Amino acid sequence: MHKNDPKLILITLLVELGVAAAVASSLARSTHFKRLLLLRERSRRETLQLLAWICVPLMLGVMVRVRVPNFLAADLTFEATAVLGLLLGPAAAMVGGVVLALPAMLHHEYLALAANLMIALIFGAFGQFAEEDDIWSFSPLIDLSIYRWVRRTVTHPHLDRQIFLLVLLMAVQFGTSLLSRFYPRRYFELYSDSWIVELAICACAPVVVGIPLKIWNAVRIEQKLEEQGRLLLEARLDALQRQINPHFLFNTLNSIASLIRSKPELAREMIVKLGNILRMLLREGEAFVALGEELTFTDDYLDIEVVRFGEKLRVVKEIAADTLDVVVPSMLLQPLIENSIKHGLEPRISGGTVTLRSRIEHGRLVIEIEDDGVGIEPGGGMAAPVSGIVREGSGIGMKNVRERMQVLYGGAAHVEIVSRPGRGTKVRLVMPVDGVEGRERLGEFAR
Repeated sequence: MHKNDPKLILITLLVELGVAAAVASSLARSTHFKRLLLLRERSRRETLQLLAWICVPLMLGVMVRVRVPNFLAADLTFEATAVLGLLLGPAAAMVGGVVLALPAMLHHEYLALAANLMIALIFGAFGQFAEEDDIWSFSPLIDLSIYRWVRRTVTHPHLDRQIFLLVLLMAVQFGTSLLSRFYPRRYFELYSDSWIVELAICACAPVVVGIPLKIWNAVRIEQKLEEQGRLLLEARLDALQRQINPHFLFNTLNSIASLIRSKPELAREMIVKLGNILRMLLREGEAFVALGEELTFTDDYLDIEVVRFGEKLRVVKEIAADTLDVVVPSMLLQPLIENSIKHGLEPRISGGTVTLRSRIEHGRLVIEIEDDGVGIEPGGGMAAPVSGIVREGSGIGMKNVRERMQVLYGGAAHVEIVSRPGRGTKVRLVMPVDGVEGRERLGEFAR
């Protein structure tokens, strides 16, 4: 088109905006495309796959333009090649330019190949020269770009890469319009004898290029927020786990210190067990462990406490064999056992018993830590009991376990405390088998 009705050209420009937005939005819905687009480093195969995602629908648009009279807005070859150059570099953009030129060349528009290669080189070179954020934050709103450039230049004179890209797109668009004017049968591009319409053609190019960049940049920002959310969740879990350690280590070291002179051999055994505990604590990257492994950890802790309390502390285990391989949050039981000993049994002169139970019930893992100690008095550091069940507990250990369960499982797990003053306390944990919900909750931030 070449010397066509100015009204038809302006309508075509408006439709081009819609086509660009529709194609970019459709691609952004694909998880595979988003993964390929946002990779920091791509293999040759991944680059070719990304080119196919972008070029195939746009190549079909060129075919539509060739075969359907006056449906010119489907051909976004110039803008697509420019975007490929900016995002993927000159080599990949040249491959994309060749693919987009094929339908035009079959229509005897032989200059399409040379023009596409030149566009790919120009914008591929700019993409390597510019900062990544300069490209992703490029605004299709020309007036805002110019306003930002003027404001920056007045305060800090420098070369603004975004305004340079704006001018470059308009200049190259004008060059392709001239090529189409002189060789109308060998190359297609919109042009007009009216300078106002020609200006609109040149001004439309940055907008069409900016639309997919804006849409895909929104996806990029969303992924960054998800990644930060995942890192925040991991940091929060790590902080919660480490919150237990000083409290636990303080009591353990006090127990060892009391035995060093009177029973050095027993103190040595306790140090070995403490070493096993520290080895478990210092392992990184394990939010979940098998229940059997968690019980091994608590065994070392209980052995230390049994030495400390002597015959005053008794431990009973009722562990179902089918629960040993079930995955649970690491460092889950120790703070609850410590609470039972410190707040339930230690105040009693005669001591008492801590009972550990586990079972599968209605497809859920149930773990109970029960003591026959002094229990919890209403208002004594816990919420008032309702039908014998205390829903909220204070203290580092109980709050820690409750918050970790909430972070890992959300509403898929819960903690109950059943206490009878003077007769003991039972803490009941109910959670999904194998930590499926917890793993998915952690994994959703990584996707």
